Amino acid sequence: MKTFQTPQGELRVEVFGHASVMFEFQGKRIYVDPWSEVCSFEGKAPADLILITHNHYDHYDEKAFGPVQTPRTTFIVSQNVGRVDDRYTVLANDEVCTWQGIEVAAVESYNIKRRNPSGELFHPRGVGNGYLLNFSGFMVYLAGDTEPVPEMQELPRVDLAFLPKNLPYTMTDEEFIKAANLIKPKYLYAYHFFGIDVPALKKELDPSIELLN
Repeated sequence: MKTFQTPQGELRVEVFGHASVMFEFQGKRIYVDPWSEVCSFEGKAPADLILITHNHYDHYDEKAFGPVQTPRTTFIVSQNVGRVDDRYTVLANDEVCTWQGIEVAAVESYNIKRRNPSGELFHPRGVGNGYLLNFSGFMVYLAGDTEPVPEMQELPRVDLAFLPKNLPYTMTDEEFIKAANLIKPKYLYAYHFFGIDVPALKKELDPSIELLN
């Protein structure tokens, strides 16, 4: 677990694998896209909030989040997950809500050119979310399943970013580097990858970016 300093205390981050991440801040735990194939969530601390980027099986996995959800767990989800019950808040792209003092903004996350064998985009525009989380001024960007998209140019300052890096669904290594160098987070994780060459990525990243993989 990695710890970052925010203006109002420590932010602890645990990366489970694939797109599954957990944040702990001011006694609250936020799980993002828990997936049972990379981690068993049996025995993990209860979730106060579960964020879901989109409805694909490796992001919206009831087997994974079942052990950590409680009757008081809140869900913030994309439109293609929808409002399953009263605990669910649905955010469309560019919508913002505040949960327990933490601002959660849904941002664009989509494919421009990568398609399945039927010719459909793996992640159409406006369907899934990336998320921008504001932890008392410490900004965390979870890109979701996306290629480099023009909306990345409009992001505010980002302290910690999670960018996907796998084919055929998201970014090549070159696109990952392009997106990272555009956003210029202070800290960066590659996630949702099948394989990674950390030294090769570090050589091409802006020197101001610390790759944490």
